[in-house]
Amino acid sequence: MAKFPEPPSAASLRKIDPDTCVLKGATPLGRIFFRGGDHPVAWDEFRFWGPGQARFDHHLPDPAGKPVLGSRGIYYAAGSGGPGALAVSLAEVFQETRIIDSTDRAPWFAAFSTSRDLTLLDLRGLWPTRAGASSAINSGAKARARRWSQAIYATWPELDGLIYPSSMGGNADAYALFERALTALPGAPAFHRPLSDPALSLPLLSAASTINYGLI
Repeated sequence: MAKFPEPPSAASLRKIDPDTCVLKGATPLGRIFFRGGDHPVAWDEFRFWGPGQARFDHHLPDPAGKPVLGSRGIYYAAGSGGPGALAVSLAEVFQETRIIDSTDRAPWFAAFSTSRDLTLLDLRGLWPTRAGASSAINSGAKARARRWSQAIYATWPELDGLIYPSSMGGNADAYALFERALTALPGAPAFHRPLSDPALSLPLLSAASTINYGLI
């Protein structure tokens, strides 16, 4: 059997108890987002267009298999553990080039604390194995991981999203929040600056050194 097969049917998946993690309210999270480019977003904006290229997009494509604007939204964030939310976010967002461009498409960093508890499927332990997959769900083929996310979303409506080890961030905790978690974001972030802001110069240099990425 393949270590990372296609997801089982919803009926089969329901027979496997989910390993859930309750992320307590007031947990600090961070994310990098782009205020420029073709698809600018705000710090608290879920992306309802998809599925894109990100690992756990749970959007349903159109009949031709293309991304579409729909009712499912996704929001990726990093926890404060390990190398920190900034370093993990940088590692994930700029993984294709491994060069942190602090101006192209106007990237910003936001840090905030959740406003309520979140119920998340925990992909850090043995649940992927019990479900017939493996830890490759966190690092293997992204298109297949997206189909797993779609199946998970459809099977357990009580889930707010996923917690998983960042394969680019030293297995630090990372989060893929479904639109069900919209009410968990606060009214305003604790920190909200463009990567080009002088206030982030030293943190960016430190994070870039930690993950060995270039910085321009």
